[in-house]
Amino acid sequence: MDDMYGSDVLAAGWRDRGAKKVRDIAAERDLVVEVADDGYCGAVTRVQGGHVELEDRVGRKRVFPLGGGFMIDGEPVRLTVAAASKQGVRRTASGSFAVADHRARVALPSRILVEGKHDAELVEKVWGADLRVEGVVVEYLEGVDKLDELLASEPPSATRRYGVLVDHLVPGSKETRLADAILRGPHGRHLKIVGHPFIDVWQCVKPQTLGIGRWPEIPRGTDWKTGICKAFGWPYESQGDTGRAWQFILSKVHTYRDLEPELLGRVEELIDFVTEPAV
Repeated sequence: MDDMYGSDVLAAGWRDRGAKKVRDIAAERDLVVEVADDGYCGAVTRVQGGHVELEDRVGRKRVFPLGGGFMIDGEPVRLTVAAASKQGVRRTASGSFAVADHRARVALPSRILVEGKHDAELVEKVWGADLRVEGVVVEYLEGVDKLDELLASEPPSATRRYGVLVDHLVPGSKETRLADAILRGPHGRHLKIVGHPFIDVWQCVKPQTLGIGRWPEIPRGTDWKTGICKAFGWPYESQGDTGRAWQFILSKVHTYRDLEPELLGRVEELIDFVTEPAV
């Protein structure tokens, strides 16, 4: 006679009989999963310290422990560390594959020049590892109007190229007029000037990275950084106040995903330009 309970109801695993098996899925970047508890849905952006970071379609990010509690296409899954991560393969903040145990190269004669200290700090935070591998130094000019003076004292050449990143490089702006005039001069062949459309490099940080819908509009005639600090209710009366405001903004930037694409492409262009072999 058949025993509907099986031969031994107390045998190991009896509690799991008939239960749906949960698949293990590697938490690869851009994998889209749903959180079973509250229905939050997002793509994997980072795995670190036993946790996974997810980003939803409007840019909001949340962090969860690896393991169970996730769903893909309505099926329960358990997120695990990807095999590549276990082996130590990782990416830099710019999205490039990290080079393990690589010492910084001796600096190339070529340079990337940016307008100010904040621009240099942002480029260093996201592209610093890549630049050290390539041996590229980033210097700041304290304003694009200082570029002519630098070119006159240290002219670029086939073996010493200058790539320049400029704020607010849009038709009709002061920065565009200066850049056009310089490129028409004697140094244009070994010089590349590119820029983003934003008034200041602060705006190259996506608003979602700061948890806001958009950057405030600042009236003409008001110092832009001062206006931003006022709009956010931050101290603004001294240079130290704006410096601390920038450090707060910079602390929210972790990878290239936190920056606007208008900046990302331009920096990559400059790195390619200054590292291209001389012919």
